[in-house]
Amino acid sequence: MSEPTPKPIVKSFFDPATNTITHVVHDAASREAIIFDPVLDYCAASGHTNTKSADMVINYIESENLKTKYIIETHAHADHLSSAPYLKEKLGGQTMIGARIDAVQKVFGDVFNAGKTFATDGSQFDVLPKDGDTFMLGDIEVTAMHTPGHTPACMSYVVGDAVFVGDTLFMPDFGTARCDFPGGSAETLYNSIQKLFTLPDETRVFLCHDYKAPGRDEYVWETTISEEKRNNKHVGGGADMDSFVKMRTERDAELSMPKLILPSVQVNMRAGEFPPADDNGTIYLKIPINAL
Repeated sequence: MSEPTPKPIVKSFFDPATNTITHVVHDAASREAIIFDPVLDYCAASGHTNTKSADMVINYIESENLKTKYIIETHAHADHLSSAPYLKEKLGGQTMIGARIDAVQKVFGDVFNAGKTFATDGSQFDVLPKDGDTFMLGDIEVTAMHTPGHTPACMSYVVGDAVFVGDTLFMPDFGTARCDFPGGSAETLYNSIQKLFTLPDETRVFLCHDYKAPGRDEYVWETTISEEKRNNKHVGGGADMDSFVKMRTERDAELSMPKLILPSVQVNMRAGEFPPADDNGTIYLKIPINAL
């Protein structure tokens, strides 16, 4: 008989300001942990940041006596700022994002006129996995799956019986990620989702966001591959590529830009670090006019 699939322990933290879920997943035996998609609290009106959300993660990790091995961004987020540098300073661990982050950095480095000192090779991050790369979380094997379409750099991570899919999929009653950001593609997203659908039906699926679909009373961020394949309103029930692309293209044309896309991307493409301070010692974020 084959060995049962390891079942990591997952603790999730919901940030109501950005509808983001940060997941802490750990191996019970070794106490090694991964932090997925951590949030830095940011007030767009004042430009102030705080670490309330990140401190909740730190308190949990310390209370459970966990050892942070990796801090993983499933992609360069456009809806929240990352607290990865703060968490790394407090907890240790290596930062990770998909190897195709270079494509995102090249596009948005130009959008924000980041200058020649801004590296567009992903070197701000410690680890840049490619599709199919594996590593260990204690005794649990983790596999990186390149699942682009929302952005070129999107990666999903299979951790034992669970997969962390970033923005690729939402809850079945909400559907799928938008594809109209630079480098996005509805065709590519469809193929990425079909790749996820090859995982065992019982695989637990952990999402990066939930927006509480109409008619649902609570926020939810865990489902299964089986539920997504059968019931996802955009790709479930064997939906074909042509109908998906038509739906996604028409829907994306009606969506407004995420309210934090401009501060978020110029920070997150730097692995959560802010741009260098000006000569007066103050850090500024740029708002390019009519660029997106």
